[in-house]
Amino acid sequence: MRIDIPNWLIIIAGAGQIFTALVYPYIRHKVFDWYNDVKKLKPLNQEIAKTYGRYIQGLNFSFGLIAICLASDLKNGSPLALAITGLIAAYWVGKVATQIAYYPMYDIPKKFIFKWGGFGMNALFVLFAVVFSLIFTQNLISLL
Repeated sequence: MRIDIPNWLIIIAGAGQIFTALVYPYIRHKVFDWYNDVKKLKPLNQEIAKTYGRYIQGLNFSFGLIAICLASDLKNGSPLALAITGLIAAYWVGKVATQIAYYPMYDIPKKFIFKWGGFGMNALFVLFAVVFSLIFTQNLISLL
């Protein structure tokens, strides 16, 4: 059975990934007070933490740009489409799994915007995981 993922859904997922990259610094600063926590680390560990933060932001932005610019190519069944959609799917499935496994034990500020923003961000993460997992599956089936 073939499920055709429409390009508009891939583009929405791409725009959502770019959105997550753009709001990432705000979330780190306002929700998690991340910068004050990082200041408590040794200088090298501070730089490592900042570097990983930039990796996350860069990957989210890049995955979004790829999805927006190459929506049709991502589902063309080629080995490259399989590899890219597999990478993006694994990234977001891992993010959702991490979110479920570890984040509930932490206290997030109780402000209305943070509570509903958290629901919205989690919904986006699940959307990304589902969309790219489905495309990956279709690409895999096409290659078999």
